[in-house]
Amino acid sequence: MKIALCCDHGGLTLKNAVMKYLADSGYETVDFGTTSYDSCDYPDFALKAAEAVASGQCERGIFVCTTGIGISIVANKVKGVRCALCTDTLCARMTREHNDANVLALGGGIVGVNLALDIVNTFLTTPFSNEEKHRRRIAKISAIEEKYGK
Repeated sequence: MKIALCCDHGGLTLKNAVMKYLADSGYETVDFGTTSYDSCDYPDFALKAAEAVASGQCERGIFVCTTGIGISIVANKVKGVRCALCTDTLCARMTREHNDANVLALGGGIVGVNLALDIVNTFLTTPFSNEEKHRRRIAKISAIEEKYGK
């Protein structure tokens, strides 16, 4: 599985830890930046990474900023991206089972590395339930996306 990674300066430490964990676990990653602790704008990196997920270049994405909020807002502006900000493994499992989320947002200033890696593992290993009620709800999300053009 190929994973798109991105962050701003506030998420760089956690992104680097996640990238190492993914490499050690046999995942292929594409790093869309940043690679510096200099102040930068998360939309610049989140947009490129979200487009890679939406286009199919990457199957999933893991995006990090200080809180995870801003970067998740940007990701969800890209048609075809369903990004969930998760702070625990239950949320990570549920967003995969129920929402078939393809991007995980994390807050580098909110969750520690150990918890974040558990969240990442849960997000990447939990399959979509494929239950009819969840497919129906995702279809409704897609219809809203079409109507408003994201």
